[in-house]
Amino acid sequence: MLALSLTFVACTQKATVEPAIPQDPEIEKKVEALLKRMTLEEKIGQMVELTADVIGKQGTAEYEIDEAMLDTVFGKYKVGSILNAPRTMAITPQRWEEIISRIQEKSMETIGIPCIYGLDQNHGTTYTMGGTLFPQNLNVAASFNTDLAKEAARITAYETRASNCPWTYSPTLDLSRDPRWPRIWENYGEDCLVNAKMGAAAVKGFQGEDPNHIGPKNIAVSVKHYMGYGVPRTGKDRTPAIISPQELREKHFAPYKAAIEAGALTVMANSGSINGMPVHANYELLTQWLKEDLNWDGLIVTDWADINNLYQREKVAKDKKEAIKIAINAGIDMSMDPYSWEFCILLKQLVDEGEVPMSRIDDATRRVLRLKYRLGLFDRPNTLYKDYPEFASDEAAVVATKAAEETMILLKNKADILPLAKGKKILVTGPNANSMRCLNGGWTYTWQGHLTNLFTAEHNTILEAMQQKFGKGNIVYEPGITYNEAGAYWEENAPQIGKAVAAARGVDVIVACIGENSYCETPGNLTDLTLSRNQLDLVQALAKTGKPIVLILSEGRPRLINEIEPLAQAVVDIILPGNYGGNALANLLAGEANFSGKLPFTYPKDNGSLTTYDYKVSEQVGTMAGAYDYNAVVDVQWAFGYGLSYTTFEYSNLKVSKNNFTAADELTFTVDVKNTGKRVGKEAVLLFSSDLLASLTPDSRRLRAFDKVELQPGETKTISLTIKASDLAFVGNDGKWVLEPGDFRMQAGDQTVTITCTDGKKWETPNI
Repeated sequence: MLALSLTFVACTQKATVEPAIPQDPEIEKKVEALLKRMTLEEKIGQMVELTADVIGKQGTAEYEIDEAMLDTVFGKYKVGSILNAPRTMAITPQRWEEIISRIQEKSMETIGIPCIYGLDQNHGTTYTMGGTLFPQNLNVAASFNTDLAKEAARITAYETRASNCPWTYSPTLDLSRDPRWPRIWENYGEDCLVNAKMGAAAVKGFQGEDPNHIGPKNIAVSVKHYMGYGVPRTGKDRTPAIISPQELREKHFAPYKAAIEAGALTVMANSGSINGMPVHANYELLTQWLKEDLNWDGLIVTDWADINNLYQREKVAKDKKEAIKIAINAGIDMSMDPYSWEFCILLKQLVDEGEVPMSRIDDATRRVLRLKYRLGLFDRPNTLYKDYPEFASDEAAVVATKAAEETMILLKNKADILPLAKGKKILVTGPNANSMRCLNGGWTYTWQGHLTNLFTAEHNTILEAMQQKFGKGNIVYEPGITYNEAGAYWEENAPQIGKAVAAARGVDVIVACIGENSYCETPGNLTDLTLSRNQLDLVQALAKTGKPIVLILSEGRPRLINEIEPLAQAVVDIILPGNYGGNALANLLAGEANFSGKLPFTYPKDNGSLTTYDYKVSEQVGTMAGAYDYNAVVDVQWAFGYGLSYTTFEYSNLKVSKNNFTAADELTFTVDVKNTGKRVGKEAVLLFSSDLLASLTPDSRRLRAFDKVELQPGETKTISLTIKASDLAFVGNDGKWVLEPGDFRMQAGDQTVTITCTDGKKWETPNI
């Protein structure tokens, strides 16, 4: 236990960087004045977060607040935060107003401090009935359009405040670099720059432009899950990650740094461990990297009961008391200890015994109070539904539909079978064809999204949208495969493939909607990425009819389809596009909208060949000479950044402002992009770099900048992308950032240009 029995060191060193969030002196005065008046019990209470079910009556048909439990939670233990939907299911905004208003009334009456309520509003107003649901984050990443991330977050914040809730555990910025992981769809893909840009945009959308003064139409974020959560060694949720120090600093930290620089007020810690050290116990990552190195005054909250895991699962503490000591001394400010207030009792004992210093308690409490003042909760504990007339507006629905259109990816279109010609007879088949659950995924009305179909009668499944778009008389529906909705997410009923094959004989084209049912977190673990045998058999049987097949992939992660991809004339990956995904897909298949999404992850071809686009150059090796007859060739189904359109684009004239540069320079790249087709289209312009010689084996390439442009047929625009030369630096073997002299190949589309660093630099600071 020596390594983890940390002695807290107060942050007395003078910060070497500007504050991540410049403080408001008036808020700081209020925080300090209140802190001086508070008892130890009140301070510790502010560091605790309980789930709503703790304060609810047991055994009632509908959720009701238990007044006696309110007295205990707020009157006795002074608890500072409540989270989650009652019974983990969406309720109306009016009901949210009633519940949270009563909680606030009790908190102000007994403590004089407002409660902060938190919800997982992960792709829209997840836990509010009738609210707007957007595509999941992985979809948004496929748009390569940060404006979409910002606008979706803005609308979600508005509708969440209409539900009287001021705090969300979003955006999720784990790098999804292992496609087996069941939470890949919650993030912005495998690349650190995409996560950083999308995350920063979402923070601005949720919180607004002034993190010190969050208005009544905005909410505070909790960026999660800091960090390294998305690359578990086993691919299973909440299992250990092994990450090199270079990868950790250079890639995994980058999105969180960007979010904090954008004003993120809170961060949620990773449930697992990195290189053997649980993140909830990691003083270096929590206190040094976040709070000291970034000079950040925000709050770090645990994930669900994760302090308990230090002794129950990670085995680095002998009991809960020692686990609390380790986590609080490491830098945790608020414990999401959902079902127990034992934290309050044990932490007070630790303070009395001198195991947790009072300075650490004051620091954590100060961060909680600062958050509440920044949200204006002392002056306005509640926000009322009547003040939010644009809740679930028609305008929000249009945004969600356009977002879904822009995030779907056309991966194959042989002989231009798409868009579908008018008047064609179409078979719509597959288990995902008539399910809103499959369009949304997890974190939809419930944690697992398993009851989504009960909440979405007013929205269209793929089948319903196709019937409306192409005419019911032109659509034949025979699923062939269906899910067992009462079982695990992967369970399917007995197949009826013969019925689908019989139906296919009388149509012109087959639209096969395949993929996954909804899941979330650990229940979504799998052992094989290959698509289910039943679904593969369905497509293979349909192919024998000779009718052209359009595969629609609706899935939270890339399921392997190498067996059936050659059988399809077209492939569209719609990922998890949300409630408006059916309409959006129908618009695209009809040619009323154009595809512009690109893969934000590498789509694997085989279970044993999982990689990311920025693999090391030494991973791509041809056959060795002599006795060693083997090869290591990176082979994927579709590459990161791949995506087709109904039009074509031509790149030319890639230029750079400086061919020779130093670390202090900015580099502006310009490239001409022309729409050479006959349809209006949007193109995501991606700028990659390749370091041609380095002291550590370089990545094959890295995304350095991106932008989205809309072009009319025949139109040309010059796209300008600016990066700092220091962006081309990497973390060396000594853990320090270095930009080395030498050549870099830059690429946009099929255009390349070579630039040269003439004078390198090594940074002594942890961040550049």
